[in-house]
Formats: sequence, structure tokens, C-alpha cells
Amino acid sequence: MNLDEIIKLIPKTDLHCHLDGSLRPETILDIASRENIPVLSNNLNTFEKQVKVFGKCSSLKDYLDKFNLPIKIMQSEKNIYRVTTELLEDASQKNIKYIEIRFAPFNHLNDKLNPEQVVETVISAMKYNRNNLGIKSNLILCILRQEPVKYGIALVNLAKKFFGRGVVAIDLAGNESDFPPEIHRESFKLAKEYGIHRTVHAGETGISQNIIKSIKTLYAERIGHGTYAYKDNKIVEYMKENKIPLEVCMTSNVNTSAVNCYNEHPVKKYLDEGLVITVNTDNTTVSNTDIIQEFEYLVKYQNFSFGDIKKVIENGIDYSFASEEDKNDLRNEYNSFINRYKNN
Repeated sequence: MNLDEIIKLIPKTDLHCHLDGSLRPETILDIASRENIPVLSNNLNTFEKQVKVFGKCSSLKDYLDKFNLPIKIMQSEKNIYRVTTELLEDASQKNIKYIEIRFAPFNHLNDKLNPEQVVETVISAMKYNRNNLGIKSNLILCILRQEPVKYGIALVNLAKKFFGRGVVAIDLAGNESDFPPEIHRESFKLAKEYGIHRTVHAGETGISQNIIKSIKTLYAERIGHGTYAYKDNKIVEYMKENKIPLEVCMTSNVNTSAVNCYNEHPVKKYLDEGLVITVNTDNTTVSNTDIIQEFEYLVKYQNFSFGDIKKVIENGIDYSFASEEDKNDLRNEYNSFINRYKNN
């Protein structure tokens, strides 16, 4: 079995996957047509340019514009259930055995849904696919940086209602350049008091100090991206000593011009220096990628070895927000694959 085959078949995790960035383009086009939502073109190949990034954007802000249309079509229980199910189907086909889906539920209230209905719909699809596809999943609710503090507090209280019933964590996402982490200090303090896990997008767009702010001020247990940690050796050492995992999404970082190209991404350097690295997709549609491609890029551009691949997958299990029961199931399935591989 060669490395390409291993990458396809080995059980994997994805801890950083945005629901609204991972819709099938044909589904977006189908729902938009049914609901008279304007699109640039009804031709699928042309339409994909509206929802996917091919190559690079000028900034994270440009990248985030690709979410506008998917959010518009995610305004009913039927549509939200459909796109969640399809994401899980697509993940399962790539041998992802555990995925943490994240989204901002307050973005989906335009069709008279309340936040509880939105979250319940996603959880319902997750439960169905756990039972029918065997893919384990949990939900992370996102606070958007640009929203008022009171929205963040409301989201934490929403997460509390569903904590232990599908929701495992909160996140801070959006325009990092203009909205620093400390704005939402109160929300994350409340989440910590409730025992809700915390992850934060930080250091994605060049502001390395946001990483430390997110850990010390927002009590982040994991950091989304953290691409620019290398700008400050003290940050790298702190993360290493405190075992703060990075949710690395390499293609996304190329798309947003956080790095110039795959070769220049610091992920291998971080791994070799002892940081806890996990490999993730971020947005399968917007970034035009999947988990297998992410690993293939790591091998091609970062010289990842089989040992490196094993390490980041093991990290994905160990540092997930899954229950201990699910983690043990994932470890057993992963170890079974590794043992079969050794015996072949």
C-alpha cells in the first residue's frame, strides 16, 4: 500500500469545518432556483466561481464574501437538514470518522426560525448520519467578531442548552483584522464557567498577538489556524509548553493570502518543533478542497512522512472535543487500520 492509498483509506478527523462553507455547489444552485434566489449563472461550471475560490483572494475579507449565497439558502429547516446531511455524506466518503462542524446559527433566522430550531435541525441530521453512516460528529457554535457583545452572550447561552446533546464548543470567527479577540471576553468567560469548550480563530491574518490574547483572555483550548505564530518565538514556546493545538487548514491559508503558497506554510516547521498540529479542511466548497487533498498537499509541498500523517491524525482524535467513549472508538478503528497496514 503506497502513501496515496494510505491517505485515502486511513481513518481521519476534521476538527475545523464550516457548514456554510461546505455546501455542494449543485445543491446551492438547486435551492436557489427553487426559491428564486438570484445567482450569477445557472450553468454549474460558471456558477462555481461565485461560491469557490480558485487560487488566491486578496484578503480574508474577500474570502468571506463567498459565504453570502450559501447563507441565503440556509434559512429553512429542510434546507439546513439537507446541507448538513450532504456534508456528512461527503466527509464519510473521504474516510473521515469524526468531524466537528461549526457555524453561526444567528445567520439563519431570516425565515422565521428561532436559534433553537436552527441548532436542533443540524443536530438531528448529525444523529441520523451517526446511526446510518457511522460518522461521529459534534457541533461548534460561532460568535461572529463584528456582532455586538450581547449576541455573543446569547450564543453562549444557546450553546448551554444543547451542551452534551450535540454541541461541544463555541468559536470566534470572522474579520480578525478589525475586531480583536478581547471584544468578546465576557462571552468566553461565561462559556468557561459553563464548562463549554472554546476554540478561537486567531493568528490567521498576520496578527500573531491575537493567539496569546485568545488563549489568556478567551480561555481558548485550541486555536483555529494560528498561521502567524512563527512571528513570535514566545508564542510558539507557550503553545508548545501548554499543548495548545493548532487547527491547520492549509489550502484556506493559501486562498486568503495568509501564506504565499503551499511550500511556504509553516505547518511542517510547527510539527517538527513539537507543536500539536491537526489537519482540517476549513471550507470544502469555498476552498475547493477535501481532507484527502489536504493530506496530499502536505506530502507534496511539505514533505510529510507516514509518521507525520499518523501524528496529526492521532492529534485529531486526542485533542478533539469528542466524548471519551467516542475517542476510544476512534482510536480502536485507527489502530486496527495501522495494524492491518503493518501486517500487509
